[in-house]
Amino acid sequence: MTESKTIAAIATAPGPAGVAIVRVSGPDAYEVAAKVAGRPIRTGLQFVRMPLDECVVLGFSAPHSYTGEDVVEFQCHGGTVVPRQILEALFSSGARLARRGEFTERAFLNGKLGYEQAESVLDLINAKTPRAAAAAREGLAGKREARLRELYGRALTLSSELEHALDIDEGELSETFYTNLRLSLNTLYASLAAVLRSLREGRLLREGALVVLAGPPNAGKSSLMNALLEENRAIVSDIPGTTRDTIEEWMDLDGYPIRLVDTAGLRETGDVIEAEGVKRAADLIARADVVLALGACDVSDVTPRPGVVLKLCAKCDVVLGGEGLRVSAKTGEGLETLKAAIVATLKNRTRDAAETPVDTDALSVLLEAESVLRTLTGGPESIPDSDLVLVGNAIRRVAELLGSLVGATYSSDVLDRLFSRFCVGK
Repeated sequence: MTESKTIAAIATAPGPAGVAIVRVSGPDAYEVAAKVAGRPIRTGLQFVRMPLDECVVLGFSAPHSYTGEDVVEFQCHGGTVVPRQILEALFSSGARLARRGEFTERAFLNGKLGYEQAESVLDLINAKTPRAAAAAREGLAGKREARLRELYGRALTLSSELEHALDIDEGELSETFYTNLRLSLNTLYASLAAVLRSLREGRLLREGALVVLAGPPNAGKSSLMNALLEENRAIVSDIPGTTRDTIEEWMDLDGYPIRLVDTAGLRETGDVIEAEGVKRAADLIARADVVLALGACDVSDVTPRPGVVLKLCAKCDVVLGGEGLRVSAKTGEGLETLKAAIVATLKNRTRDAAETPVDTDALSVLLEAESVLRTLTGGPESIPDSDLVLVGNAIRRVAELLGSLVGATYSSDVLDRLFSRFCVGK
């Protein structure tokens, strides 16, 4: 049996709600929806009384819809039963259940969205702070993709110029040619680095930054967590080893979503449960974007990335001297300075490729392109004398990599990885 090209799914979150939306898209969307509604469906808004529910029905004709296809949306009463009944009726009328992200995938395949815009849809859905939402909207508006297209065009032009130069005897090429080549390579490198900084910040805004409180027992970790959150989230006690498991909470720090985690005190212990807590603490420290090291705490042996440890002199209201930023959870001294230091550390990390996990296809591709350019330029300041054939091959590779991000080439694996991260109904 041929799989239906018309798809349907519930587009709103499950559970009690005033309204739920059931979405249909495909060549037979109007026909399928009409069977369920018991009357013809037209483009625009109409109110439909049917046995299952009283619905507002919205029709969008191709190509003027989210997917670029005919789309019909049933806006019915929320909850579990009614939306499900409408969905099952759509299945009985010729639609099939949409796969995860299939509506947005169709929007991409029909030219309504670019790859970066499709990723931005997911970022907007998952945004945890207004700053994260603003960054996602910028991507959805196509600003990031426009920068990538401009980079791709420049790389393609430079590659063509080098191909032409290879047809000329190198002895006939003037010093001006080499000067302009160095300038073009350095400019392309700087522009690529700027896009990478934007993507790295996007990763932090999308996923949140892992900030871990680490230190020996009774160093003040739980008190500091409560002070940063401005609520009594963690139990505070003078008894060493009170925190045996991890305690975490989200907070908004200058627009960055922060996953703040309190951990068990770092020490040797014969207590099996506490030892497991110490092990979990070490695992989190190793993965942290920022480690807040309280007291006499050396985390260098479990922190793989340099420059993410902020040493704190906690309880500065009772402790004289001490190394690191002076902070007091009791009086509030140093808390604003600490917040600013965390934000500054995160911003610095977006500038350093070595500090960036390769967790998206775009980042992976651009990091490779940056690496290729770095071998040619030796960094943004200079370019060593290189064989023009090698330079030409490298720039061609950069153009190919950038082309894969702007639609020149796409693989099914890349698309599957992206749209499988969406929920059903989007």
